[in-house]
Amino acid sequence: MSTHVIVGSGPIGSSVARLLVARGDQVRMVTRSGRGPAHPQIELIAADASDARRLTEIAQGAETIYNCANPKYTEWTKLWFPMNDAMIAAAKAAGAVYVITGNLYVYGPQPGGHMTENSPLAAVGRKGQVRIKMWRDALASGVRTVEVRGSDYIGAGAVGVFSYSILPAVNAGRAAWATADPDLPHSFTYTGDMANTMVTLAHDERAWGKAWHAPTVPAITIRELADRYCDLVGKPHLTMHKLPRFVMRTAGLVHPMSRELAEMDYQFYRPFHMDSSLTERTFGLQPTPIEVGIRETAEDAKAIAARTM
Repeated sequence: MSTHVIVGSGPIGSSVARLLVARGDQVRMVTRSGRGPAHPQIELIAADASDARRLTEIAQGAETIYNCANPKYTEWTKLWFPMNDAMIAAAKAAGAVYVITGNLYVYGPQPGGHMTENSPLAAVGRKGQVRIKMWRDALASGVRTVEVRGSDYIGAGAVGVFSYSILPAVNAGRAAWATADPDLPHSFTYTGDMANTMVTLAHDERAWGKAWHAPTVPAITIRELADRYCDLVGKPHLTMHKLPRFVMRTAGLVHPMSRELAEMDYQFYRPFHMDSSLTERTFGLQPTPIEVGIRETAEDAKAIAARTM
């Protein structure tokens, strides 16, 4: 029986925890609130993940530290570096493998919107630069480390363009204004595939010192994703409009969250393809059909609605 530390209890951290306990391992889950999945093999710990001394105490005897944290989006520059440094220090002290939940911000806009693990780290925005530094700091630390990168998530608990632009419109039976071009191809990664890849690669020496893309189905348009969701829940297809890019950019002059979203809007107003074939070939993994993620999203939305009635 192995012990693992997971920082963060969002959809990825919780999925990683469930995979680990299903095979008989013990999990220590660290969040500020001390909340997470209820399970006898999951110890929920309230702690500040940027406190290197405390995190090192928690990680004693751990084989793996999973970075599944999700700090406030408008404060990445302030919050991410201390947390990453603390997790690196804790992994080094424990002799643990450090597994990072990564994303595609590091690449910035790529020709044709196509990204592989060999694409240059060409991010020009603040958040992309933060993620590049985090990865390079982990590599330079001497800790055995691996980063798994995913695109926008689909699945229970996933937060992104679909959850905040499309789901509210479906639930309200109104037209949707998407902060994207809904007719361009865009990659969506199933949360379960992200978690499974992280657990699979954690103790495979071939993975260490590299970043890998989580298995992801070929890109589809946001409109097609919305239509499939509506078909599943038995509702008519949405009327969908493209919100002009200048709207969020203008709002960003006074609204911090709009400013952060506008910085990354190239992902949604041009094609956005993530190629995961290298991971699939190397580790024998395959992406889950997107219908599974759509169904989980619908079931999660239904459960949330039932709790709030």
